[in-house]
Amino acid sequence: MDLRHLAYFVAVAEELSFTRAAARLHVVQSGVSATIRALEQHLRADLFERGPQRIALTDAGAALLPEARAVLDAAQGARDAVARVRGGLRGTVHVGAMTSVTILDLPGLLGRFTADHPGVTVRLRAAPSGSAGLAQALLDGEFDLAFLSDIDRPPTGLDIQNLATVRMVAIVPADWPGSAVTLEQLAERPFIDSPAGFGNRVVVDRAYAAAGLQRRVALEVVEIGTAPEYVRHGLGVSIMPAFSVPADDPGLRGLPIAGAELWWTLSLATATRRRPTAATRTFLELAKDYVRRG
Repeated sequence: MDLRHLAYFVAVAEELSFTRAAARLHVVQSGVSATIRALEQHLRADLFERGPQRIALTDAGAALLPEARAVLDAAQGARDAVARVRGGLRGTVHVGAMTSVTILDLPGLLGRFTADHPGVTVRLRAAPSGSAGLAQALLDGEFDLAFLSDIDRPPTGLDIQNLATVRMVAIVPADWPGSAVTLEQLAERPFIDSPAGFGNRVVVDRAYAAAGLQRRVALEVVEIGTAPEYVRHGLGVSIMPAFSVPADDPGLRGLPIAGAELWWTLSLATATRRRPTAATRTFLELAKDYVRRG
């Protein structure tokens, strides 16, 4: 067994496709298949269940995956030590991100990082299940770091640093009366919100539970930036971070919530059990400069 065996195994395990793994590794598919077969023979265990349409990890494969990642991390750490002496970073940084979070200049961050460190590849992926899904993927070793928001039950094993805190406001139609609104008044209308697991949904659910009120979520949207569109078309109201309210939109109002203060937090997290590579540490430090404040 060598590092190449483990790297090929991790690629197939993460992609759940020999074809996609081969493309990711820039090798032919037959080479990936042969390497996995050799690894299985060496370990005397099947690592994947192979079907006509899909593959899946066996119990043995699932047990090997975190260990393989740990070995590859250690090997990357050794490369980093040499790279620091020679100058220049190498490797890959796997980043988990949320969508429609405009207070983070993610394109600017990625552009600056790749320009400064051309020897590092950044792989960016969003989690459709929100911050809860990103946190679990981080613990599972799919990401080196992830941008998160509030989590209902934060899992152990994460190092989290807060980057920004943003007040949440009610998004209502332009003809809504008054200069503020209460949670009770909003509960009289259907809600547009994110699915369970998203940070903004966690904050609003907690606020209503604390107030002893119930609301009806009529529509769930994955991208928080699209919620105002549904409000504009008369489909309900929403509570979202202030940055998601379009400026100077004649069809909408962003109102403060009387009697309650709701705050949304942007954080950056890594897994405690995985030692960040030099490239990951550099990315973590640079990220702080690309949070839009004010």
